[in-house]
Amino acid sequence: MKIAFIGAGRMAEALISRLPRGVLVSDIKKDRLSRLKKKYKVKIAKSNLEAFQHGEVVMLSIKPQHMAEVLNEVTSLGLRVSGRKLIISIAAGIPLSYLQKKLPGFSIVRAMPNNPCLVGEGIIALARGKKVRSSELGAAKEIFKRVGEVIEVPEKWMDAVTGLSGSGPAFIYRTIEGLTGGGVAAGLPKRVAAKLALQTALGSAKTLKVTGKSPEELRGMVTSPGGTTIEGIKVLEKRKFSRALLDAVVAAAKKSRTLSQRWTL
Repeated sequence: MKIAFIGAGRMAEALISRLPRGVLVSDIKKDRLSRLKKKYKVKIAKSNLEAFQHGEVVMLSIKPQHMAEVLNEVTSLGLRVSGRKLIISIAAGIPLSYLQKKLPGFSIVRAMPNNPCLVGEGIIALARGKKVRSSELGAAKEIFKRVGEVIEVPEKWMDAVTGLSGSGPAFIYRTIEGLTGGGVAAGLPKRVAAKLALQTALGSAKTLKVTGKSPEELRGMVTSPGGTTIEGIKVLEKRKFSRALLDAVVAAAKKSRTLSQRWTL
């Protein structure tokens, strides 16, 4: 299957690094293309049009603000593009309705990967367009399984997905910053506090995944009456920590919904 990328940012590179060699890539930054060619043996397209024509799967891995320009360029091909193509967009906030109107006749999948995809530990939500066959959705899943776990969702959930798993890594990173700062405030050197905070977060997440227990169950195992942990939990409850995370996800999802509404024809 011929795969082409229009856009060669960090997420595109995460996928390219795990795909068979021979992927065709276009990007406005020529120095970045040269680096990817040297590192991953990708083929360099002369233009976005060439990449679009070449790919049986075309990955639109561009920033949302550039989508209209790129699609206008691609649609200038007119009838010169024929046959089935699977178009996958990873541009946040751009709905399938917009993409389908700009690229009528093609199968389109909308994807929301997240930052941990950069190290192969992401979660990717896929929403399929009306023209997408089961085999095409399967192909999209196989591509993204190389950088994390994949789930299919109805498009109406994508704003919530964006708020939770799309923005969520930043909330986790901020939490780790806070734990590190707490360790320093309690008397630890920063490098020691940072290592303890990071492994604590990693280990806790893995314990959830491996044991299958709920966060509440595992929290109960750590929180003994009259012990040290309950004192910290009391502070979190007083500061409404859980509510703050809930509000953060909802706010991010609301912003995603607002941005999506701009993409109407």
